[in-house]
Amino acid sequence: MPHESRLTRELRALLQAHRVAALGTLSDEGQPFVSMVPFALVPALGCFVIHVSALAAHSRFLAARPAVSLLVMQRENPDEPVHALPRATLEGRARVLEPGSEDGQVCKAAYLQRFPEAEPMTQLGDFSFVAIDIQGARQVAGFGAARSVDAQEVRLALGPEQ
Repeated sequence: MPHESRLTRELRALLQAHRVAALGTLSDEGQPFVSMVPFALVPALGCFVIHVSALAAHSRFLAARPAVSLLVMQRENPDEPVHALPRATLEGRARVLEPGSEDGQVCKAAYLQRFPEAEPMTQLGDFSFVAIDIQGARQVAGFGAARSVDAQEVRLALGPEQ
């Protein structure tokens, strides 16, 4: 079994412990736009999945310009310096999934496993599942512990510990 680094284990723990990310897209005018999105991990496909409404601005933006960014970070603790908060900025490409497609079904199952209360929203016609295929990341595991992470390493962190 190959050795897995401490930072990869910490990245996995961060991604599994938190269910909300900041999603960065580009507006129609090319301006940065950040919104909050619940997300699920899909180790089988090596991606993240979000469930978005067509009424949300970020849905229109990511469909037109699929290069996106997700920020997942540990919650603030009043006893710790905020500059050392563990976090990961993930770079990816958004892919709106066809309802009923194989990838769509896998992503829907992963999302509903993490958010069972969202099942009624999957019946609404203006909502879609979007896979975010990760191309790399920047991980900060604490003060002075930062690294760039390639897509393969991120995919490892989406799955079970090695």
